[in-house]
Amino acid sequence: PAEDLYRRLVVSLSRQQVSMDAAAAIEERLFDRFEVTPAAMLAADPADLQAVGLSAAKAEYVRAAARAFRDREWDHDYFTGMNDDAVRAELTEVRGIGPWTADMVLMFGLGREDVFPVGDLGIRKAMQALFDAELGRSEMRTRAAEGAPYRSYASLYLWRAVEDES
Repeated sequence: PAEDLYRRLVVSLSRQQVSMDAAAAIEERLFDRFEVTPAAMLAADPADLQAVGLSAAKAEYVRAAARAFRDREWDHDYFTGMNDDAVRAELTEVRGIGPWTADMVLMFGLGREDVFPVGDLGIRKAMQALFDAELGRSEMRTRAAEGAPYRSYASLYLWRAVEDES
């Protein structure tokens, strides 16, 4: 699990629907310029967040997440004892946090071992290559079911396979 859950969520937000190279550049500028904490992000001018490369929408998502961390007192302990579906439900109540971002927080923020993000482009590409067929999300879930309760590890292998092909 990530040491700092909020920072991990911000990384996931920055990686939504952009290339890994673009996300890395944005993250570097963001983390160099700001102390990435809920308090600091709420104090930051949204224009300054945009100046490091976040879109206006993502700047608001980072701030919405900061409000949730502050108001709901989110941290590792808060989510301990909650099953993955309950964590997903709570996270996705926040503007900008959808199923993919919630899955990234489950895997990389909370260290959950049985997450299979079927909405991830890399996972879809790897599954397509593995099975030599374009699979829908339902079919991907069905094929991944036998990997339970360790589907997060399967996800890591699938991402690596896509990286190796690039």
